[in-house]
Amino acid sequence: MGRLPPVTTTSGLRPHPTAAAPASPPRRRSALVATAGVWAATRAVMVIMLVRGFHSSDIVRVEVTATYHNWYNVLVTGTMPHNDIMWQYPPAAAAIFLSPDLLPFLTYFQSFVALTVLCDGLVLVGLCRAARRSDGSMAGAVLWLGALPLLMATPFARYDVQVTLLAVGALLCLRFRPRLGGVVAGIGAMVKVWPLLTLLGTPRGKSTRDAVVAAAVSCVALLAVFALLFRDTLGFLGNQGDRGVQIESLGGSVLMFLRVIDVWPGDITFQYGAFEYTGPYVAAVARASLALTVAGFVLLLLWRVRARRWTTATPLDAALWAVMVFTVTSRVLSPQYLIWLLGLAAVCLTSKNTTQRPIAWLVVVATALTNLIFPVMYGTDILASTPLGTFLLCARNGILLHATVWSGVRLWRATVSPVPLSVPVAGPGRSA
Repeated sequence: MGRLPPVTTTSGLRPHPTAAAPASPPRRRSALVATAGVWAATRAVMVIMLVRGFHSSDIVRVEVTATYHNWYNVLVTGTMPHNDIMWQYPPAAAAIFLSPDLLPFLTYFQSFVALTVLCDGLVLVGLCRAARRSDGSMAGAVLWLGALPLLMATPFARYDVQVTLLAVGALLCLRFRPRLGGVVAGIGAMVKVWPLLTLLGTPRGKSTRDAVVAAAVSCVALLAVFALLFRDTLGFLGNQGDRGVQIESLGGSVLMFLRVIDVWPGDITFQYGAFEYTGPYVAAVARASLALTVAGFVLLLLWRVRARRWTTATPLDAALWAVMVFTVTSRVLSPQYLIWLLGLAAVCLTSKNTTQRPIAWLVVVATALTNLIFPVMYGTDILASTPLGTFLLCARNGILLHATVWSGVRLWRATVSPVPLSVPVAGPGRSA
């Protein structure tokens, strides 16, 4: 498998001993100018695809023009849209849907897209700054720069770029300012829950305590603020339990395969804001997905308890693995979930010590397939369960499943398994 990255005791992190000397200022400026130019060009194409219409952009835009805008109209009255079964988000998500008011001279759609593009740029800036660290690498910025456009217009018509910005920001802060990282992770959790997983790999001891306490305080504070500003703040909880098996999910791909070979007689129905399967055994598949999620959570906790070696990349690698576990085992695997994985994979690649380099590039491959699944072939092959659509969906989900397992194996070997003779043994860790 190759030599594992240098390790440290759990009481401290040390930079990679063979880090290259920083680039000269002129070369660094040229690289930054080139990066900015590529970002501007690719993002302009993505916006044009969204606005002018390209490959079913109507079904991409509808999330902002209809769903988000409808929620905005309810939120401005001081009430959470809990009566809409599609509202399934923590209360701080309201701030994202109200944010277009920051640009009142634009339409709601224009303002939302402009702010999303800005958040995309901030993610890239954070990745570039991380590359300047002693053990840093520009590979993460390159991945985000080049892989996000594989989803064409979708990233700018969803609020997942904003959530990914919070998760990336939390991970980049945790290394030197764990309290700030915890605060950002807590804010992210109150927007879409999963950014809280960025705390899983924090080094044992004071760093973990500071980050977790800060995250808890920020969650409670935000909940209190939104409870004062809005009615029915926790109404979203009632809309979570009835979700079925979305056709793009891992379980959905199994049902699609059985459907295309005429073994399973189920149907596809639009409900809870997504196309889901209905028919025999769907409930069993949903329960199996939930069981896999619980098993994945237990495995993540077991890793946390047994991990004894940390490098500067371990918190980044653990966050990617954790989010992949919950994404792949979910009953819902919407195309925008790949935005999360791209952001976390990019953060991993900012460190030369990462164990997740091959997993990051598998995520890129899965992203390219996701674009074919939605929106390019969604109406013609995915909803129709054609052999080609079934192959693409099963291939994408198979790659994600393989990447998730491989991610955990590589992280486990680097942090839990006995250390090879070529790697110096770290001292005993402190309890969290």
